[in-house]
Order: sequence, then structure tokens, then C-alpha cells
Amino acid sequence: MANSVVWVDIPVLDLDRALAFYSAVLGTELGRMDSPELSLGFLPGGDGSGVSGCLFVADKVKPSNQGVLVYLNGEGRLDEAEAAIVPAGGTVLEPKHAIGPHGYRVVFLDSEGNRMAIHSMVA
Repeated sequence: MANSVVWVDIPVLDLDRALAFYSAVLGTELGRMDSPELSLGFLPGGDGSGVSGCLFVADKVKPSNQGVLVYLNGEGRLDEAEAAIVPAGGTVLEPKHAIGPHGYRVVFLDSEGNRMAIHSMVA
């Protein structure tokens, strides 16, 4: 088993706003799929690792600032990602800091109110 985590669903209230937020923070455009049943935004993936995720709107699932903390890959661009959080509509909860031998992270609320983290092994 290469990866313990293979997918993450990130609930959002406004898909367009969330797509703009994550595109700014991750520094890349996210894919989108619309059908009569649902609309999804897709996090970058396709690198062969089998790890990715999506943004989605649902009546019964809402964003939360409590619970599971999802780490997104910000390798080599942690400062740029952190700088994009507030202008894109988020809130920095914990500015960039070391997490021991495990690299660095920034913990933030996204534009929808989810508590998330960006991670990099290099500062």
C-alpha cells in the first residue's frame, strides 16, 4: 500500500468561490465537472500516486473548523501559498512553523470555513 490517504472530499458552500480560493492558494487551476446531479471541483492529482480530492456542495454536509485536518501539498512554495490565503478569502490560523522533523505547515480556514493545512518539507 503506497498511500494511506487516497482521496478527500472537502465540503464547500459556494463552489465558484472555493475553486478561486484553492486555485490561488495552490498556484494552479482546478478542474471542474458539472452534471445535472452535482458539481465538483478537483484538486490537482494525476501524478500516479492515486491521491487527490474534490470540492463539493451538499445539503447534509457542511464545512467545519473542527475535526480532521487535511494537509495539502505546498512543497517548495509554502510562502506563496500562505500569502495567497487572506487575499483569496481565507484566514491564517497558524502562520508557517516547523513541525519537527516533518517539515513546515501553515494552518488556515479556507474561504468556506474548513480548517486545512499546507505542508512543505522545505521552509
